[in-house]
Amino acid sequence: MDQTVKSLTPQDLEMLMREKSPLVLDVRDTGSFEVDHITSATHLALADARSLALKADKDTPIVVYCYHGVSSQSVAQHFVELGFTDVSSLTGGFEAWKAYHACDESKS
Repeated sequence: MDQTVKSLTPQDLEMLMREKSPLVLDVRDTGSFEVDHITSATHLALADARSLALKADKDTPIVVYCYHGVSSQSVAQHFVELGFTDVSSLTGGFEAWKAYHACDESKS
């Protein structure tokens, strides 16, 4: 069966992070990651994707994000091609994540 990359909203990711322990991968540049990132995210330089894939459990949920949710699609697809069974891309990327959490803070 062919696996496909799923799309997750920021709300979906937050729920997934509460229920499971997904491997959340930030594929933005190192400087952006150091300034701000999703809690528990790991920075992934694209050159390191294959070595990570060799070490990780193929059934571990993986969520990839970038700035706006575009580049993460191709990186996520690469993980599918490497045999991972539960791969998602964050719709709207880190910008959507920040906007979602800004909304939460304005409600409190």
